[in-house]
Amino acid sequence: QVQLVESGGGLVQAGGSLRLSCAASGRAFSTYIMGWFRQAPGKEREFVAAITWTGGGTYYADSVKGRFTISRDNAKSTVYLQMNSLNPEDTAVYFCAADSAPASVFSDNDYDHWGQGTQVTVSS
Repeated sequence: QVQLVESGGGLVQAGGSLRLSCAASGRAFSTYIMGWFRQAPGKEREFVAAITWTGGGTYYADSVKGRFTISRDNAKSTVYLQMNSLNPEDTAVYFCAADSAPASVFSDNDYDHWGQGTQVTVSS
């Protein structure tokens, strides 16, 4: 069992940057695959990025590749999402998620633990 709390969301102008953080409590954080998902109004939740427990493997949605960077600090039990070159289409509630061994790092249905979400709004 792990509890996840996201922070760092807010209002930013197009072209700007934000860094989201997800602080985890629980004894097994370093063994978890960590993912970021987002949900825009009226849309389904979608995959954004994921990282393996070692940090050696990262995965990105095509829509954010080259703009977003996921990283983790196991000593701090924290995963980050650096978001650059933001545009209004990135506006959504961003969730971090964790699982010991998801069948697919890209599928929200395969993650057992979720944070409450943090709002990111990008203005034009």
